[in-house]
Amino acid sequence: MPDVAPPEFALLTLENGLRVQLRHDPRLKRAAAALRVAAGSHDVDPAWPGLAHFLEHLFFLGTTRYSGDHALMPFVQRHGGQLNASTRERTTDFFFELPTESFPGALERLCEMLAHPRLDRQDQLREREVLHAEFIAWSRDPQARHLQWLTAPLAANHPLRAFHAGNRYSLPVPREAFQHSLLAFYQRFYQAAQMTLSLAGPQPLEELRALAEKAGGLLRPGAASPRLPSPPLLDQPPAAIEPADPSRLNLVFACQQIPGDSASAVDFLTTWLVSAQPGGLLAELQRRGLVEALSLTPLYDFDGQVVLNIEFKLTAACQQPRALISELCLDWLEFFQSHDDWQGLCDEYHLLSQRRQLVRTALELARRDSEHFGQGGATHVSAEALTALRAILGQLRADTILHGPLIRSEAGSDVKWRLPQRNRFLRPSRRPAQPVATPACLDIISTAQPPGHEACLYLRWRIKSAQRAGLWRMLDHSLAKLREEASQAGVQLAFTSLGDDWQLRLCGVQDPMPALVEQALENLVHPAPEIWRQLGQLNAPAPLIPIRELLKRLPEHSLGYYQPPSRGRDEQLQAPALQRLWHTARWDGMALGLTPATTQALNVVLAKMPGHADTSLCQPPLPLHGRTWSQVPTDSGEQALLLFCPAAGEQIIDQAAWQLLAQLCQSPFYQRMRVELQLGYAVFSGFRQVAGRPGLLFGVQSPSTPMAEILEHLQAFLHTLPALVRAQSGNTLNEQCRDLAARTSLSDMELSQAAESLWQARLGGHSSDFIEQLRKAFGRLRSDALQQAIGQLLEAQAGWLCLANGPAVDESWQVAQ
Repeated sequence: MPDVAPPEFALLTLENGLRVQLRHDPRLKRAAAALRVAAGSHDVDPAWPGLAHFLEHLFFLGTTRYSGDHALMPFVQRHGGQLNASTRERTTDFFFELPTESFPGALERLCEMLAHPRLDRQDQLREREVLHAEFIAWSRDPQARHLQWLTAPLAANHPLRAFHAGNRYSLPVPREAFQHSLLAFYQRFYQAAQMTLSLAGPQPLEELRALAEKAGGLLRPGAASPRLPSPPLLDQPPAAIEPADPSRLNLVFACQQIPGDSASAVDFLTTWLVSAQPGGLLAELQRRGLVEALSLTPLYDFDGQVVLNIEFKLTAACQQPRALISELCLDWLEFFQSHDDWQGLCDEYHLLSQRRQLVRTALELARRDSEHFGQGGATHVSAEALTALRAILGQLRADTILHGPLIRSEAGSDVKWRLPQRNRFLRPSRRPAQPVATPACLDIISTAQPPGHEACLYLRWRIKSAQRAGLWRMLDHSLAKLREEASQAGVQLAFTSLGDDWQLRLCGVQDPMPALVEQALENLVHPAPEIWRQLGQLNAPAPLIPIRELLKRLPEHSLGYYQPPSRGRDEQLQAPALQRLWHTARWDGMALGLTPATTQALNVVLAKMPGHADTSLCQPPLPLHGRTWSQVPTDSGEQALLLFCPAAGEQIIDQAAWQLLAQLCQSPFYQRMRVELQLGYAVFSGFRQVAGRPGLLFGVQSPSTPMAEILEHLQAFLHTLPALVRAQSGNTLNEQCRDLAARTSLSDMELSQAAESLWQARLGGHSSDFIEQLRKAFGRLRSDALQQAIGQLLEAQAGWLCLANGPAVDESWQVAQ
C-alpha cells in the first residue's frame, strides 16, 4: 500500500475559554468543523419540553450580520457542502463540511449565529410549526415507539422516560415565562467555556489555528456551568413488559457508576459482539437459524450511567426461543469477560482503527474527534477504556435485563466459544508473479495525480432470469460477513440490484480489494450450504419513512420498473437456477485510482469472473415522455412526493446548465417550501444522477398538506425560475460557475464522489473524461443557456417523473403501468 502521511494534532484553549482540537490530514480534500455544546434536552427546565431542540432550530434562522442568502445554511449549500445539527440528551452538536476555499466563511457564520442569534418571536412561531411537524412524524414512527418501550422500565423520574421532542403545545412562544427560560438556557450554556470545537482538514495546523482563533473568538466568554447529575436509572426491580415488535429481541441493561472512558469501551465491545467470525455469538445464532442480524447501541451515556441495547433481528422461522437467545448471549458475555486483558483483540482493534481512519471523510473525523475530544485520534485501547469495559461487563447479567426476568432454558449452553480471528484483509496480500491483461470491458481510469491508497471499483452483470429478485436477496445475505470484514479493512462493499443489472461496488483502501473481490465472487457463484438452508427465513426490510422509501425506489422507477419484484417463495430457489443465471450473464466494470500492482492482482481474480465480458452494455437510458405519476404505497399517513425532471439535451454543456440551475434553486426552494409555506420538515432539492440520467430532484414530505396542494406549490415555484435567473447579476453567475468548476476535478473531488459521478456518466453513455469535460463546460456557460434549460424544464421536454405515496392528483398525469 502506498505510504500515507500521518495526521498531526494540536490542542489549545482560546482566551474566551473555548477548547479547540485541530487535525491536519494531508490526504483530505475538504475541511470540516464539529462544535459541541455541553447541554442537551435533559438540561432543560422540565416545564418546557423540547426547548433545547427548539433553540437549535432557531440558530439557523440567521443573524443581523448574516441573514437570508448569506446565512450559514444557504452559504454551505451554495458552495457544495453539507451541514446538520443534532440535539441529544446531554449534548448539542453543529457540524459541516466544505471545500477548503469556502471553509473560513462557514466557520465564521457558525460561531456568529451561536454568539448573536436572532430570537425574533415571529420567527419562533414559524419555526415551532416545523418542530410540530417533526413531532407528528416522530409520534407515528414505529422506531420511536419502540425506543419508548425499551426505556419504559427505567425510573419514572429519570429524564430518559420524559418527553423531549417539543411541539406547539410544549413551546408556548407568546408566554413571557417561556421566553425567560429560553434566554436563560441560551445564556447559561451557549458560551465558549461550555463548548468544544474540532477542526479537520488538509490545511496546515497554523492555518487551522488561525481560523479557530478568528471564528472561535466571536463566541461569548464565560465559565463552565456545572450540570445536575441524573437520578438513578432504576428505583425498583425491572418488570417484564410485553414486546410490541415480535420480529426483534432486545436485551437492555442499565449500568451505573461506570468509571473511565465508557464511550470507547462500548465501541470496543460492539466490535467483537457483532462479529460474524466462527465461534462468535452471531455465527452461532445464525447457524441455528435464530437471527438475521445483531447490533449493540448505547441509548444513554452520561456521568457514569450507560444504558445498552443488544438487539437481535429474528428470522421469520424463529418464533419462541427468546430465552435460548438471551442465554446464549449472556454465556458469550461471560466468556468474553473471562479474558480480562483482551491483548490480542486490543492489537487487532488498533489495526482496524488505523485502517478506518485512512478512509474517513473530514466530517467523520471532525465528529469523531468531537465525540472523543482531546484524544488526538488515538487508535489504541486506553487503560481508562478497559476499566470502563470491566465495569460494564460486570453489570451485564441475567438479573439486570430491563425487560426481564429471564426464563432460563432447561438445556443450558455447551457452546465452545472462540474469540474472533484476525481479519485477513488487514494484512498484505500475495501479488501475482506474471502479468495478466486487463479485460477489455473493464475501464481503468487514472487520477490526475499519482495513485494514493484509496480506489473505487464497480463490477456489473446484466442478468436475465425470472428469479433474479429472490436470488439477489439470497446472494446479498451471503455477503454479510464479508461486508463486515471489508469494513474493518477500510473498504465499503455493496451489492445492489437495479432493473436487469446486479452491481458489486468496492470503495476505500485498495490493497485488500483483489482478495475481497475473489472472496465475493466465490460467495456469489457458490453460496455456502447454510445460505441455501436459510432461504425463506429472512424477514422483509424494515419500513422506511415515506420520503426515504421514495428515494430508494427512484432509480428503478426512472428505468420503467414501476412495480417491485414479487418476493415469491425464496425457499423454492435452487442452485441450478443460479448456475444458469451466471452462465448467461454479461459483465463490464470501471475502476478509479488503482495502482499498477493492484490492477495486476485484480486482473488475476477477474479471469475467474462469472458470465461473459461485454463492452457494449453502456447504452444511454431510453428518454422519458410526458408527465408520469407512479404511486408507491407506504404505511404512513403523511404525504410524500418526489419530482424528478431529467435534463434535456445530450451534450455535456446541457448537463452543466441544469447543474447550475439546481444550485440556484436550492436555497429559494427551501426558503419557500419549508420556511414560508411550512409544508413540512423534509424539504429538499438538488441535482442528481439517477441510473445514468441527470436531472433536478425536488422532494417534500408533509404531515398535513394534501398531495395536490404540495404539487401546486412545487409547480408554482418552478414558474418563478425565469425571474430568479434574470435577477442574478453576470458577476454572480460567473462566480457560481467558477465555484462549480473548482469543485469538478479529479484532483479536488473525494475519490468516492468522483467515482460515482464517472460511473453514472458511463451508464449515461459518456466517456471516461466526463469530469474534465464538465469542468470546462462550466467555464462556457452563459445566462441564455440557463434560460433555455428553464424552458426545457417547464415544458417537460425530457419528461417528468413524480413518485408519491398517493394517487395522481388529476388527469394531466399519465399513471405508470
